[in-house]
Amino acid sequence: MAGVLEGRVALVTGASRGIGAAVVRRFAAEGAEIVAIARTQGALEELDDEVRSAGGKPLVLVPEDLCKPGLIEQVAAAIFQRFARLDILVGNAGVIGGGLSPVAHHAPDDWEEAFAVNVTANWRLIRACDPLLRMAPAGRAVFTTSAAAGGAEPFWGAYAASQAALETTVRTWAAEIAKVTAVKANLLDPGPVATRLRTIAFPGEDQSKLAQPGDVAGAFLDLCLPGCARHGEVVRANP
Repeated sequence: MAGVLEGRVALVTGASRGIGAAVVRRFAAEGAEIVAIARTQGALEELDDEVRSAGGKPLVLVPEDLCKPGLIEQVAAAIFQRFARLDILVGNAGVIGGGLSPVAHHAPDDWEEAFAVNVTANWRLIRACDPLLRMAPAGRAVFTTSAAAGGAEPFWGAYAASQAALETTVRTWAAEIAKVTAVKANLLDPGPVATRLRTIAFPGEDQSKLAQPGDVAGAFLDLCLPGCARHGEVVRANP
């Protein structure tokens, strides 16, 4: 039987490990054609081998930094040339911004990196992929967020502020396109998941007691199905 994403084209960022890799595996198992972006070429190649071995379509690998000038626009142009549309955009890449620190003590480079990756890169994805998503019969976009966006927990300044900015950006875009396109855009908070980012924030934590990346991949899939009617929401994977 064909998977529920058969014939659909997906772009996934932060795809080489953790939640991004789990989403790629799940989408590939459902028949999607996937463009996978991450900085680590070796990890991407291992993921591609894994997907092929499981019967999925070969991945289109983009081993680059999302913040590289012009990269996102080049990828969008290549997707148009090859597929003439984009059905699914998953903006999953994120950084914690140098680790937890008092706001007054953040190194400028760490603060700027948090906003460059968590906010600006996703805005550039929206800007470059909006036309491609509109070309699809049922374009879907999902961005990974965190409960940190809604709070004021000590030491989470750069990450929390950048996630709050991401949520505002995506929900504003969603409001703008709500009545003029078939595109649906949402944010997904996967909750505490055993990832590298989580390890940086909570060193020494027993990650075996947390949800694993594969446990939340289905929540991303649900928001990317053609029949999904949710739009402009912050969805909790484990409410």
